[in-house]
Amino acid sequence: MQRPEAWPRPHPGEGAAAAQVGGPAPPAQAGEPSGLRLQEPSLYTIKAVFILDNDGRRLLAKYYDDTFPSMKEQMVFEKNVFNKTSRTDSEIAFFGGMTIVYKNSIDLFLYVVGSSYENELMLMAVLTCLFESLSHMLRKNVEKRWLLENMDGAFLVLDEIVDGGVILESDPQQVIQKVNFRADDGGLTEQSVTQVIQSAKEQIKWSLLK
Repeated sequence: MQRPEAWPRPHPGEGAAAAQVGGPAPPAQAGEPSGLRLQEPSLYTIKAVFILDNDGRRLLAKYYDDTFPSMKEQMVFEKNVFNKTSRTDSEIAFFGGMTIVYKNSIDLFLYVVGSSYENELMLMAVLTCLFESLSHMLRKNVEKRWLLENMDGAFLVLDEIVDGGVILESDPQQVIQKVNFRADDGGLTEQSVTQVIQSAKEQIKWSLLK
């Protein structure tokens, strides 16, 4: 998939990082120029979604593949992404062979991560849907205090948008309707509460190991 010329290109040094993260690339096919490999279309568009506070600390995160298999690797990645993006006015970045779209809201930073060859517009559609869904759920106060008080609902919103890296929904109205239905039907279950508790425990554990 070709990226429109208007988008910024990854820094040459980031190609090496991508190779380290994703492992060696398969050999080029016959007739294919050296160093160029066409990517097969895939439904697994999203590699990760996470929300950080304005100090770069994780509030909510979900990873959908094994690019960063450990909590330590995820936290290092998030911190590096935050350092690269928190002082810029852009909405897109290329880091470690990945395409990252992001949005700042008061004291929060929302990130959606895809592969280097993913369509930025698809990633941005997920980011916009996540932000607008949270805005509706939090009554337009997309900030840390309200997010922490409604974390179970935030997990439900994210689960309605992305499942296992596959984009399920990009219409915030549909997301809110489904979340409300699940809530009315007892959807704020032990599973969503357990996710919040587990995430908090892992965050504390990693902080103590630093």
